[in-house]
Amino acid sequence: MTSGRTFRRCAWKAFFPTYKFPNHAGFLTPMPTGSRRTRSGVCAFGAPKGMTLTTFDDLGLSKNIVATLTTLGFTTPTPIQEKGIPVVLGGRDLIGLAQTGTGKTAAFGLPMIEMLLKDEKRPDNRTTRALILAPTRELVNQIGDNLRSYLRRLPLKINQVVGGASIGKQQLQLEKGTDILVATPGRLLDLIARNAISLRAVRYLVLDEADQMLDLGFIHDLRKISKMVPPKRQTLLFSATMPSAIADLASSFLTDPIKVAVSPPGKAADKVEQHVHFVAGQNAKTEMLKKILNDNPDGRSIVFLRTKHGAEKLMKHLDATGYSVASIHGNKSQGQRERALKGFRDGEIKTLIATDVAARGIDIPAVSHVFNYDLPEVPDAYVHRIGRTARAGRDGIAIAFCGPDEGRLLRDVEKLMGIDIPVASGEPPANLARPARPQRRAGGGGGGNNRNHQAPGQGRGKSEGGAKADGRPAKSGHRKGGNGGGQNRSANGGQGRPGNGGQGRPARSGTAGGRRREA
Repeated sequence: MTSGRTFRRCAWKAFFPTYKFPNHAGFLTPMPTGSRRTRSGVCAFGAPKGMTLTTFDDLGLSKNIVATLTTLGFTTPTPIQEKGIPVVLGGRDLIGLAQTGTGKTAAFGLPMIEMLLKDEKRPDNRTTRALILAPTRELVNQIGDNLRSYLRRLPLKINQVVGGASIGKQQLQLEKGTDILVATPGRLLDLIARNAISLRAVRYLVLDEADQMLDLGFIHDLRKISKMVPPKRQTLLFSATMPSAIADLASSFLTDPIKVAVSPPGKAADKVEQHVHFVAGQNAKTEMLKKILNDNPDGRSIVFLRTKHGAEKLMKHLDATGYSVASIHGNKSQGQRERALKGFRDGEIKTLIATDVAARGIDIPAVSHVFNYDLPEVPDAYVHRIGRTARAGRDGIAIAFCGPDEGRLLRDVEKLMGIDIPVASGEPPANLARPARPQRRAGGGGGGNNRNHQAPGQGRGKSEGGAKADGRPAKSGHRKGGNGGGQNRSANGGQGRPGNGGQGRPARSGTAGGRRREA
């Protein structure tokens, strides 16, 4: 009788005659028949034309792993998993372009676990066989938790190392080596400097959220790490966007990679409903936020601000006025951040006030609203932010507050996404010029994630126009406003009233001089 494993291999061979299953080394390079070379020189890979891979069993994963996934309730792979898992099993380097919430961890984690299990060699002391780098503590912890759920009773060891936790305890945990190490770049280099871990045995290297790591100034750390891992390795890079800096990084880290893109950058999730409120200043933003929160007592919301100071100030104001709220930002300790996330995940906290860096990696399907209290300076960040809602097939609402000095930022977001975000209330600035573009619905497209914040404009006045209780417009509005120059880039614009979440001058977007910031 033919075993299920043998049958799957035979079926896969029928799909891809030139495909070879990975040996113990996991480094095989034949290009499957179903792949195609793109203009950029990398390859786009997927099922052959007319054939769809619809189950994890079809992807060549072992019976034990498929059974574990079934127990967890996962039976159908997401697009990034369907396209990416066969590439990784084939031993090829991979560039995966996908937004957060699309199942990237399983796309690289499942085949990596599969190949590590095939090799009976165990790690030497203070070494790791697989290294996964991620930009923030929360994302590192999320990846580690997900990988452990896939393992169940399988004999692989996973460790996580992040800043803000005891480095001495992390040293002890790595003493006997590990199969998979998930780390932030900064803490990894600190441990290497203490001789707590060596990268000489790394065979699988994953760069997750690579665009965010560059935004946080980790490029120099990544280049240092690249010189410490063996040249003979399999490297997987995942990113929500593909700017030139990511292309340069990929060219230095990866060898003849296959490129898999499941959603174009600059698109929001299909079920995100977007709206913008034009407000007179900081105080008006806070009052509008409180009104919408009051009208949606059962909702769960994330509110994005630019600065740590602004996030903490708004949180304290909302807490003092009776809202169930917590904040998460770089000034919080690891324990404080974990408690805030747990309370938010469990429903004890209804509103989470966050900066972009701290919120990276939050994967909570029940988020109903995302507020852009401050519009971001980098338009990609808007897409990343609103990707915190409408996850796991749910609906979500993304609400932006646009102050008098933020018209240019809104225009940049709309240009990136190719849409005009519907107006829920208020009057747009007179100098908000809208470029001509084909109209696209404001809720279309791929996942989302995010990066930076723009501080609001200030002033006094009342927002105009009617809006529904959840922040959506009573009627679909069209923005008024003539032509004019771009907005002033200044992010200051004065101070809000005490207690209303007003902010002073924000820090400049990005990083200075390429220095890293531990998230």
